[in-house]
Amino acid sequence: MKKSLFSLLFLAGLVFLGACSDYETYGELKEKERDAIAQFIKDSAITVISETKFLEQDSTTDLSRNEFVYLNKSGVYMQIVRKGDGRPLEDGKSINLLCRFLELNIKLETIVYNQYSYVYKDDIMNVQRTGSTYTASFISGKMYETYGASVPAGWLVAFNYLNIGRSTANLAKVRLIVPHSQGHSTASSNVYPYYYEITFQRER
Repeated sequence: MKKSLFSLLFLAGLVFLGACSDYETYGELKEKERDAIAQFIKDSAITVISETKFLEQDSTTDLSRNEFVYLNKSGVYMQIVRKGDGRPLEDGKSINLLCRFLELNIKLETIVYNQYSYVYKDDIMNVQRTGSTYTASFISGKMYETYGASVPAGWLVAFNYLNIGRSTANLAKVRLIVPHSQGHSTASSNVYPYYYEITFQRER
């Protein structure tokens, strides 16, 4: 009886140790995220510039050098493909924007998009500006269906540098690398970094 009990306890201990060895700490997951972002930057031949250089260049990124600015406060990497026609979002106002996007999970290499198919309609998001602070929520579309109403904070960092108009001729367009801390609930709960290509247009 004692031998049987000892054997069971021994097996249970082995199972527990095996489970512990499979568990990754938050610190380890963050390290893997950093490694995945660094590899993505290398594979994509991205040139990372500082915020100082970005401002010296009139808040632009050189597409010929595939420049992305690293934004220290948020940890987001941003490339402004087009600043866009129109005007910046107005302080103290709430407006609806139409969005086309491609989303790539950098670690899993899975894609969500509404960018390249007429099967999908524009995503619609409501944005409110108070000073230099932006808040937003999805009203409808692929992001809303996939992740819910909350807009990733990483999407909002671009609005300080864009002009958003109604014309489709020169839509504001950005590319972003968004760490989990600035992402949607799936990103934050799994410590996944995401890459985005997004266009913004005022709802007509």
